[in-house]
Amino acid sequence: MDKNQEKLMQKLGMYEQQIMQLQQQLESVEQAIVEMNSLVIGLDELIGSKEKEILAPIGRGIFVKTKLASEELTVDVGGKNLVKKSIPETKKLIEDQIVKLDEVKKELNSNLESINNELTTTFMNAQGEHVHDENCEHKH
Repeated sequence: MDKNQEKLMQKLGMYEQQIMQLQQQLESVEQAIVEMNSLVIGLDELIGSKEKEILAPIGRGIFVKTKLASEELTVDVGGKNLVKKSIPETKKLIEDQIVKLDEVKKELNSNLESINNELTTTFMNAQGEHVHDENCEHKH
């Protein structure tokens, strides 16, 4: 393997690694969007449910049956700051987060497209150099 092929393989490996990282990030963002949308639906189901029995999560996959005492929610707004919010206020917060996640998703897709374009250009240039090298050899 000559130095040009070695450099090409290194570049291709680098692009492959970047693509894999972006795809993982994209998958995480898409999963977060799905979870946020489910949460909005769940909040809708709480409206008018005061004094009704619900299953409340107390840990990973563990639920307790409880009565809903209020439709007022306690929301972590970051930095372990807990504030009281109504269901519509909480839905608005979540919908704002979904918008931000959609923006991140678009940016990740754009970065992925950019890397794919760079990869294609690198590959096409390498093919051109290979053809050029073969032509040079035939002339000698």
